[in-house]
Amino acid sequence: MTQIGFVGVGLMGLPLAARLASRGHAVKAFDVLKERMDAARGSGAGAAASPADAARGAEVVLLCLPTIDAVEQAAFGAHGVASAVKPPQLVVDLSTVSVAKGKEFAARLKRETGCGWIDAPMSGGPPAAAAGTLTVMAGGEDADVARIKPLMAELAARFTHMGPPGSGLVAKMINQLIVGCNFAVTAEALVMAEAAGIDAARLPECLAGGYADSKLFQAFYPRMQKRDYAPQGYVRQMLKDLEMVDGFAGALHAPAPMMAQALSLYRLLFHLGHGELDTAAIFKLYERQAPGGSRSGSTVST
Repeated sequence: MTQIGFVGVGLMGLPLAARLASRGHAVKAFDVLKERMDAARGSGAGAAASPADAARGAEVVLLCLPTIDAVEQAAFGAHGVASAVKPPQLVVDLSTVSVAKGKEFAARLKRETGCGWIDAPMSGGPPAAAAGTLTVMAGGEDADVARIKPLMAELAARFTHMGPPGSGLVAKMINQLIVGCNFAVTAEALVMAEAAGIDAARLPECLAGGYADSKLFQAFYPRMQKRDYAPQGYVRQMLKDLEMVDGFAGALHAPAPMMAQALSLYRLLFHLGHGELDTAAIFKLYERQAPGGSRSGSTVST
């Protein structure tokens, strides 16, 4: 039985903490929102009074937080994880932060506490988190990553060590570039199918196994077609990630014009007040109401 501190039990963190608790680990969770703490207790996790409290006695501390500021506060703020850990404890950040900040956090934790920090951003969404089938891309020192592999095997179908601290976040920037563009293209595919008058609902079946197929297409095209925008990930999170990808690509002088267009669409979607909807809500930018109230596809009105 592993003692695990878990900070951040939101959309992704709660199913992860629940999975670990269900598999016999002693999980002590903290979140700033009471309703999330209540949900964590209901899933079998213990309750911590602060990030530092979650970290005390834990072999591994997992962070799963929505913003860079939230990660920094949880790790290094008053009553933060850094105030409570000492070697050989490890901190694993499952959040998506910028590459530069991820490297900075790893160096700071090592300097202030002697503990290792692993960046381990995820892909797959809440269903994969609950099922233990996430894709996780990791950056960290070899010995630290080797220590957490057995634990990550319970959360991820694929766990890849990409190199030293920050390397997992580089892979996540590339992941989000691809994902952000694919959401926009999937919305355009649905617009075209509906405008052409074919049975749009059958398109995933029709394209399955071909080059146009993907897990994202199979999962999110039907949700767009049903106008199901209940969040499995938030528009505001995709926007935050694409802003980071844009800054990272710019610093590398790596051209990313397709990503820049997807970023513009998500900026507009957020501006229109849809930040708390699922990322599939990008289809709202293409959708219009035809005369009489029936749905009809249209080109995006940016």
